[in-house]
Amino acid sequence: MEVKAVSRFVRISPKKARKVANMVRGMNAKKALSTLKFLPSKTAVPISKTIKSAVANAKNNYQMNEDSLYIKKIFVDQGPVLKRVQPKGMGRADIIRRPLSHITVYVEEKKEE
Repeated sequence: MEVKAVSRFVRISPKKARKVANMVRGMNAKKALSTLKFLPSKTAVPISKTIKSAVANAKNNYQMNEDSLYIKKIFVDQGPVLKRVQPKGMGRADIIRRPLSHITVYVEEKKEE
């Protein structure tokens, strides 16, 4: 059984978040969290929070063993874009785009063979 956790409206570009998400896909949950802890990316913090939430959901709601959980699916979707205005010379203005992301993590218990 797979357990899901979602973080919505995260102030990080989806393109940058997907790089980190691709790195931890398929890893053991504890190993992924320790990898993200030492990653020098701003994106690592919200992704690790979402993984921790998925592990807590599995442990508390479905009584799964957190040592045997692995990341089955992880993906980052595009959220809305916040548009801001920056004044420029001669009375002009530039639009600054601040993209938001939706991070989704599915964890599952590893089958012992």
